[in-house]
Amino acid sequence: MRSHRPLRGVMKTEEIEQELLKLPRAERARLAERLIASLDEDSEIEAAWIAEVRRRDEELVSGAVEAIPLEDALTSIRNRFGW
Repeated sequence: MRSHRPLRGVMKTEEIEQELLKLPRAERARLAERLIASLDEDSEIEAAWIAEVRRRDEELVSGAVEAIPLEDALTSIRNRFGW
């Protein structure tokens, strides 16, 4: 089993952080998004939601379904559940 000790010549986390903070804001933002996405263990679920959002958007654009105003939707839900 391989040890997780830093290898000679390999940057430490603190050194990497210092270098990354020197990047322009847009590059830091892009990197932050990628790092956060890498923490997501449920990429299949995220992919399914993206597919669902695209499907619903296509239905709206094609006219297959009609959007209703938020207030109408909330009123319907309140009435249905007695809220």
